[in-house]
Amino acid sequence: MQKTNKAAIKLIVFDLDDTLLNSNSSISPRTYQAIQQVVAKGIKVTLATGRMYSSAIPFARSLGLGIPVISYNGAQISSYPSGERLFHNPIKQEVARQVMQLCRERQWYIQTYINDVLYVKEIDKRAELYARITGAKPIPVGDRLYTMLGAPTKMLAIAEPGEIELLKEGFHTQLGNVLCIAESKPNFLEINDLAVNKGAALRFVASRLNINRQEIMTFGNGINDIEMLSYSGWGVAVSNAPSAVKNIARLVTGSNDEEGVADVIEKYVLS
Repeated sequence: MQKTNKAAIKLIVFDLDDTLLNSNSSISPRTYQAIQQVVAKGIKVTLATGRMYSSAIPFARSLGLGIPVISYNGAQISSYPSGERLFHNPIKQEVARQVMQLCRERQWYIQTYINDVLYVKEIDKRAELYARITGAKPIPVGDRLYTMLGAPTKMLAIAEPGEIELLKEGFHTQLGNVLCIAESKPNFLEINDLAVNKGAALRFVASRLNINRQEIMTFGNGINDIEMLSYSGWGVAVSNAPSAVKNIARLVTGSNDEEGVADVIEKYVLS
């Protein structure tokens, strides 16, 4: 693989979970230092995550970001640190009601995000798992979850890895013409409006910054990162990504626990 010209990269975008963050949900000191060196060189840095905006903010703050942050897989783009919402494309309320009806009938776990608040039916092991991974605080509302008003920015189904395909097939069959459905983890199924993806969100941010797609380096690991990696000139997959993600990436680096992000930044951007 030929080496990049340092000046060619003007924007670097990171997925959070299982990409920038290690298994302890933290940024390693080496990776943090590499990002600080990138910023010192005048290269812009931001996040593109499936997480809710409030759950991404601690990392935006620690990295000292100063440009829009992409959250909810691209359904929301917010200025940082002001929090001003620049773009928002939620799931239509009627479609969300159909998702809830399907999940209630089939007893599938679902959680919903309305106005940057996470709602769950109850605090069970799946809600606790999500809270532990992301730091988000789920609000239990009982059966009212299935009839809540408002257009969700995102919905998330959680199941055992062997059951996710069943859920995905069910959602695609019933609502695949109006929803974007993609895995972010083996047991997480992200549900957004059909037009939402990280690639489209990145195009929005790049246009505001007047940065060409060939001048962008992105890092990801999930199926929900594919559009973003494909859009950027330098799409990088970590080795813990599934084959579908690695196959579209320009580079494949070490895993999130092997400091693969730092390896690429040091070799292709800083050296």
